[in-house]
Amino acid sequence: MYRNIDRLIVFKNIAEDSILIKLSEIIRKFDNIHNYTKLDGGLNSYNDSGMISEIYSVIHSLLDISTKYGFDGNLWHNYISYILATTENPFTIVSEKNKALNGSVNRFVLNDLANFKSIFDYDFSKLENYFKIDCFSIISDYKAVVKSEQIYNKSVSKSVRYLSAEIEKTSTAEEMYEVVTNFYHEFGVGKLGLNKAFRVVDDVENGKSVLSPITCTDDILLSNLVGYELQKEKLIQNTEAFINRKPANNCLLYGDAGTGKSSSVKALLNEYYDDGLRMIEVYKHQFKSLSSIISEIKNRNYRFIIFMDDLSFEEFEIEYKYLKAVIEGGLENKPENVLIYATSNRRHLIKEMWSDRTDMSEDELHRSDTVQEKLSLAARFGVSIGYFKPSQKEYYEIVTGIASRYPEIKLSEEELLKEAHKWEIYHGGMSGRVARQFVDYIISKNA
Repeated sequence: MYRNIDRLIVFKNIAEDSILIKLSEIIRKFDNIHNYTKLDGGLNSYNDSGMISEIYSVIHSLLDISTKYGFDGNLWHNYISYILATTENPFTIVSEKNKALNGSVNRFVLNDLANFKSIFDYDFSKLENYFKIDCFSIISDYKAVVKSEQIYNKSVSKSVRYLSAEIEKTSTAEEMYEVVTNFYHEFGVGKLGLNKAFRVVDDVENGKSVLSPITCTDDILLSNLVGYELQKEKLIQNTEAFINRKPANNCLLYGDAGTGKSSSVKALLNEYYDDGLRMIEVYKHQFKSLSSIISEIKNRNYRFIIFMDDLSFEEFEIEYKYLKAVIEGGLENKPENVLIYATSNRRHLIKEMWSDRTDMSEDELHRSDTVQEKLSLAARFGVSIGYFKPSQKEYYEIVTGIASRYPEIKLSEEELLKEAHKWEIYHGGMSGRVARQFVDYIISKNA
């Protein structure tokens, strides 16, 4: 195994602390000691126990990563496939956009894939027989006791297990090349390819912001949102244009609280993930990092929505100026694979004062200029969609629409609406959120 790793060229950038490197070093040590001491009848007990401990430590790490990503069956095959799926290098990134690549690099890639195939099919029986252990046999046909979808990354699990199954069918480097390049073109590579959503976190050690995958996202679909059909249609139209690489606009969803603005945007991710849509959640205190985030994603083969939830600014906050520069106005154009979708309870995003409406101010000569500056931010969202509190009839339609999905609710429609009316009186008025909370209450009450 270590000889195969030593011969890698294109895929050389495997982390030194990875399971693969650690295990290969254990095998290297075993071979060196075994070859040196075989004339004496084998290893001494100290070396035996120490190396067994190292092997079990690697198995422990492999079980951890398998739980994190929901791997099953042959965990070693899943893990090697995971390495191939997540290793970003010039070849894998270019393969995202262009399935068939020509050039001398293919000879190096075929060399690497031949070595990976040997690693993939590595026979651990020599280690097991010598140390009288069976851990590698167990992980070759592993059956997870619990596979809760809430504790593992489903998007990574699905794609890596698919790749593992396809590699198992290959017997040559050429066949493996076809499988791997098809995978990169269809699924992508690295964290941006295999994950649905991301948040921005600070890398304190390197002094910069980085994208971190969100491993458990909401499963909501647009069909789950009752009502607001015109709003959803407008949002779908713009998003599908974006997905299909046609001109599309940044979107501002504004209006009353609890009307489904955020849920509508989140639902887009589940509807269009397979079409290459990814989502990045950004908060206003992170706007200074927008330029570096966009630089990281602008040349990738995905469509990115930068999602800003519940966006609004007080009069003293100036972060909106960073956002304005990124949307339009900077020297560098915003990439065609990036859009900004924001939700807000405010139509114009920035708090306005009555004093803004007149040039008569003790502090500023041209107060109307301030109004124009504030309004210009909302104007940079080409599509604005209003979500407003429903009428009583619409509220009842939302309640009955949500309740119809739960056969365990035995109330008649008249009883259901009577209880819904009581609920909205005491819980903040009529909205989609209040309707959802009411139905959850009814379900829990009758559980």
